Amino acid sequence: MDIKAILRVHAVRRMFERGVSLDDVHAVLANCETIESYASDTPYPSRLVLGWIGARPLHAVVAYNEIEDETILVTVYQPDPAAWETDFRRRK
Repeated sequence: MDIKAILRVHAVRRMFERGVSLDDVHAVLANCETIESYASDTPYPSRLVLGWIGARPLHAVVAYNEIEDETILVTVYQPDPAAWETDFRRRK
């Protein structure tokens, strides 16, 4: 699946700080699972997704601009096991 992804400056900074590559982001977005939805976010509805890079879980917050058919990466991070259930799908 080819995804038109836009990376916000904040997301690029966080990727660098957290050791997440552009290839990692593409892999997560291509094979992710939505775990939370934020329909009232502006300017576009967004969602929290979970993807895996090998055994490493990654969460990404993405928004979707339907008019331009583009996915906007807001941020990406490795979830803290102390804050999430072992499957990283539900908060503790």
